[in-house]
Amino acid sequence: MHISIPDNLKRQFHSTCALRGLKMSQVVTELIEQWLKVNDASTSDFESGEFLTTDKVTKP
Repeated sequence: MHISIPDNLKRQFHSTCALRGLKMSQVVTELIEQWLKVNDASTSDFESGEFLTTDKVTKP
């Protein structure tokens, strides 16, 4: 997975992970798992063309 985030956010994230002895990928994996628990969409949502975000349902 490749994502684009502002350089300052990446630097802050990298340094905070390093200070806590964590790999950035470990933290990202945990955050994605937490997000999926809150925003888990059923297959029917995707088949209908609707996608859940943190605050609304959007159509492509």
